[in-house]
Amino acid sequence: MRRTFTIILLSSLIVVSGCSAKDEASKTQAETEKNSESSNSANNERANEIKAPDFKLATLDGNDFYLSDFSGKVVMLNFWGTWCPPCRKEIPDLVNLQKKYNNDGLEIVGITLNSGSAADIQKFVDDKKINYTVLTNIEGSETEQVTFLYGQAIGQQISSIPTTLIIDREGYIVKGYLGPRSEEVFYNDLKEYL
Repeated sequence: MRRTFTIILLSSLIVVSGCSAKDEASKTQAETEKNSESSNSANNERANEIKAPDFKLATLDGNDFYLSDFSGKVVMLNFWGTWCPPCRKEIPDLVNLQKKYNNDGLEIVGITLNSGSAADIQKFVDDKKINYTVLTNIEGSETEQVTFLYGQAIGQQISSIPTTLIIDREGYIVKGYLGPRSEEVFYNDLKEYL
């Protein structure tokens, strides 16, 4: 049975550490995720779910990237920055997930925010041995536009990073996280979609 992705703010929340995408300072952020059962109706099975918006950004080597290029794959869309300590903390877990489950259809896509030039980001990627797709701006502020677009889609501004969304093979956002997570936590939520 499919689950509907709904983000709501709960009063009794698990507090996680993240970085503000605006001021690059560490802060705590409440977890704003919850899954609920979707309708059993065949005609409206996915009517209440959120379709991931397509977007265009640049790869670090300057090629155009569209989310729709990974249609039919399970995508972990990770909003992050090279300057963000919690983002750095989860990189080894993302690298392991990409290595272990890429052949099963997993694609991890990192959208860098406020991280400098493509050359600076590439140096960071090389130093950290990042093995998944990393995206940056085309001309100036496209990553911020995509962040805003996804905030609109999920009904919750993406103001802290890392923020990660799982997108299923049909292009629906099925899970979201604010703050870093371990490989085990990500895999437990990913495995039903792989």
